[in-house]
Amino acid sequence: MTSATPARAQRDPAHVPDVDTYRIVDSAETLDDLVGELLAEPAYAIDTEFHRERTYFPRLALLQVAWSGGIALVDPFAVDIAPFGRVLQGDALAVLHAADQDLEVLDRACGAVPTRLFDTQLAAGFIGLSTPSLSSLVDRMLSRRLEKGDQLTDWTRRPLTEAQRRYAAGDVLYLLELHGLLTDRLAALGRLAWAEEECAILLRRSRLPVVPEEAWWRLKHARQLHGRERAVAQNVAAWRERRAQMLDQPTRFVLSDLALVSIAHRPPATRAELEQVRNLDARQLGNVAVSELLGAIADGLALPASAVHMPPVQRGEGVVRPAVALATAWLGERARQLEIDSAILATRADLTAFFQERPKGRLVSSWRNDLVGEPLRRLAAGDASLALEGGGTLVLEERSRRPYVAHGEPPQPSPSEAEPSTTEPSPRRAPALELD
Repeated sequence: MTSATPARAQRDPAHVPDVDTYRIVDSAETLDDLVGELLAEPAYAIDTEFHRERTYFPRLALLQVAWSGGIALVDPFAVDIAPFGRVLQGDALAVLHAADQDLEVLDRACGAVPTRLFDTQLAAGFIGLSTPSLSSLVDRMLSRRLEKGDQLTDWTRRPLTEAQRRYAAGDVLYLLELHGLLTDRLAALGRLAWAEEECAILLRRSRLPVVPEEAWWRLKHARQLHGRERAVAQNVAAWRERRAQMLDQPTRFVLSDLALVSIAHRPPATRAELEQVRNLDARQLGNVAVSELLGAIADGLALPASAVHMPPVQRGEGVVRPAVALATAWLGERARQLEIDSAILATRADLTAFFQERPKGRLVSSWRNDLVGEPLRRLAAGDASLALEGGGTLVLEERSRRPYVAHGEPPQPSPSEAEPSTTEPSPRRAPALELD
């Protein structure tokens, strides 16, 4: 992660690009010029407009770039933007807002993602702003308003209107300036390294398509399938995934989830039986697809149980649930105290992974372990407890190990008051939260 110096220059209004002076890049020559200019920059901002409602893979419709020299709108329908990968693979810092989907789009369109990343939405969470939209972040930190646009606009239609172009240019107009302000705030709080680490993790996240044999895990009622139903669901879902990729269509266009689950429950063996499946029109599939689908069903019925890809098994829900409930309550309080977005500290999935017999996930290392993991470990071990202080504040404190005596119950002697015994000592009292 770069220092904030390159972006600080953007705070001077004279250095902020003008939304009205964007350039259109729609030829190989103008793209080469842009690439050459950006390769000399220490930092640049990116945003993308894309659609995936009717495709399997996201379809890039516009690439917006801002740097100290201006703003460019690159039209991927007019020019192959693969050469832009040279910029992404360079040493400059790429500044994006809510970058996850943009990274997937860039990887597919350019064959690369940025070498170095600063996500302004992610960084804002470390100063207490919970996943802010770009417009709210610009308003809050810069007291400026972004161009309003139609969120349902079709970015694939050409020519783009002037309103669309101004809106697109506005999405990158202030990103470098926001980077400068956020890095200063984070550095003052001692959290810049945390934000940098999270951005690096985001870059390393896998963006490969789902493994076809694991696609059935995403079915709503996958865990309710048993025996051969799982094998059929696995094979049919894998066939659907591969066909959707080949046709570049959403999986639901190939076969609905309802039809897939119905097939798993009552596998058809013939076209006539297939035509009786709920929410499936065999005529729309075509003869080749029907033949492939029936083959996938037959192969699923013959699949041995050992060949079924099962979802990862977490520790018993009944054992983990109380721990997660306690931890979630404390986590919210901890996030308020630290002024950090609670979702950045830990998600429910993080907590569930942490409370396994062998803790794993984001809470076992780095800064999260210090802030959250270690206190939760002590809570789980029975060495700490949760209590309410005045005003309803939830605090984690050393556990006294003195049992609470309800009204009417005989008082219990404290360990110091108990008389010595000549018999074997009693085993240590069980912790308040047993996870074994």
